[in-house]
Amino acid sequence: MTIQITHTRREGTLVDGTSRGDGSAEILKLREYGRTLRQPFRWSRDLDCWYLRHSRDHAAYTPSLELLAQRLRDAGLDVTLTVDNADRRSFGEAEEDREERAEARADRFAGYADNAARNSQAAWKTSHSISERFEFGQPILVGHHSEGRARRDHARMDTAMRKSITEGDRAQHWASREEAAANYERFRKDPGRTLRRLEKLRADLRAVEKWQRGESAKGYSRNPADPELTIRHEELAEEITHWEQVIKDAEARGVKVWSKADFKRGDFVLYRGTWYEVLRVNPKSVSIPHIFNGTGKSVVRATDDSYDGWTSTAPYDDVSGRRSADEMQPAAAPAQAAEPQEQAEPSPPVGEPVPAADQPDGTALVLIASKYSPRRRKRALWAMTRREAQAVCGDPRTSGRSYMLTWTEQPGTEGTDWEWVPDNGSLAPVLEGLGITPRREWTAAQQAPAEAA
Repeated sequence: MTIQITHTRREGTLVDGTSRGDGSAEILKLREYGRTLRQPFRWSRDLDCWYLRHSRDHAAYTPSLELLAQRLRDAGLDVTLTVDNADRRSFGEAEEDREERAEARADRFAGYADNAARNSQAAWKTSHSISERFEFGQPILVGHHSEGRARRDHARMDTAMRKSITEGDRAQHWASREEAAANYERFRKDPGRTLRRLEKLRADLRAVEKWQRGESAKGYSRNPADPELTIRHEELAEEITHWEQVIKDAEARGVKVWSKADFKRGDFVLYRGTWYEVLRVNPKSVSIPHIFNGTGKSVVRATDDSYDGWTSTAPYDDVSGRRSADEMQPAAAPAQAAEPQEQAEPSPPVGEPVPAADQPDGTALVLIASKYSPRRRKRALWAMTRREAQAVCGDPRTSGRSYMLTWTEQPGTEGTDWEWVPDNGSLAPVLEGLGITPRREWTAAQQAPAEAA
């Protein structure tokens, strides 16, 4: 009997004409086929033949099929190989078939889950009914004529309860599979996911068109006369048209598809549950303060930068909302009103330096520590009152991935233990927000308490 190896885009790769014991099964089960050269053929009871997974709606990888045919011939079998890449179904037909099979899977998995749930409940009832004999704490009477039966009952209870737990786990497994299959179409047609898919398909279509013109694309060239390019061009055009219609249907239902025209600098964008101020508008995304700034916050402004100017991008297909700067003012008012309450009490304006003994709040030196700077001496930025130093160093904006601010009332001797370093002004918004005017002076009189001690 002749073994027929056939491939069409409509049906995929099929192997028919084999019989049990002819030696073909061992060859077909080798994990050396398909485009990855790592796939085995599988037997299908529905098709009554061998098939190669994921070969449907794709062009044949001819070297793999020729390898299979040669191995079967070497085993003494008659083999024919037929490849027709032009025989295909439209993308709409393929997508409809996928949705129908997802619905069938959901129904089948629901049946599996119901059966497992019933078995679990029945096993639990069996265990519970046996345990009623021991509900008052009756122990096993060793040497009594009831000992054998009691031990058998304990074993039956254990077996039934284990079966109940196992079947309950199976029911949960199949229920999860049912939910995934039932949500196939919804996830498949999600607007954000569809927009990303369209972007990739359009890039693939541009590459095919370049190859057809004899140009290089994706780092290599192809023969412009290759008929596969024509078929691939038709497939991509159909698929793009299909998904564009999905986006149009979503917009008709009220789904907003965001683009560059919807934003300008200073607006706020809702990205993954947090509002970020827009720093720059790009063709495919908006630049925002780094998302690490949004930890535990509902609104992140450009001034809320704790990561040395780092930024992130929010792609338009992952954006959930937009507000103007004026619309964000009411949302910011409560946070601004709450700021004074978080401070222990407002600090008076800092004037000329006075001895620490005359200041009830004490005087402190604010230092900057960086993991990329030498540590021969402490590096001082400002002098201010102790409470002001606590407020500055406790602000989340005064620490980043590579630095942090700290303070001390006894820094030691200037030039030996510490030195002034330039203030680049990056933390000026923090000082302004806290109402602090720092000094860059430190006198020996301010060390009086330490000397007295």
